[in-house]
Amino acid sequence: QVQVVESGGGLVQPGGSLTLSCAASGSIRSINAMGWYRQAPGKERELVASIISGGSTNYADSVKGRFTISRDNAKNAMYLQMNSLKPEDTAVYYCNAVILHYSGYTRPYWGQGTQVTVSS
Repeated sequence: QVQVVESGGGLVQPGGSLTLSCAASGSIRSINAMGWYRQAPGKERELVASIISGGSTNYADSVKGRFTISRDNAKNAMYLQMNSLKPEDTAVYYCNAVILHYSGYTRPYWGQGTQVTVSS
């Protein structure tokens, strides 16, 4: 069994900062790609940022220069540093991890989501 858990969401004023964390635990041989997604009310879930095991990153145009994704392979953890937050960043943020099991089977796992609200 594998669990993926996000933390760090909350209410922040425009221009403020938040750091989200994601931790995976369980029967994990290694984690390939990890990513942060978000879903605002009435909108589809979208990719915010992703990072592969080698460290290469990818960002949505809307967050480039403001958000930074990182990971700690030893801890099976991933982080999202969010600066200069805007009201349009308000959404539920989800962690996704593509996990390789000891059996050789690979599959993606989702966390339960953490709410980020940017409002004055």
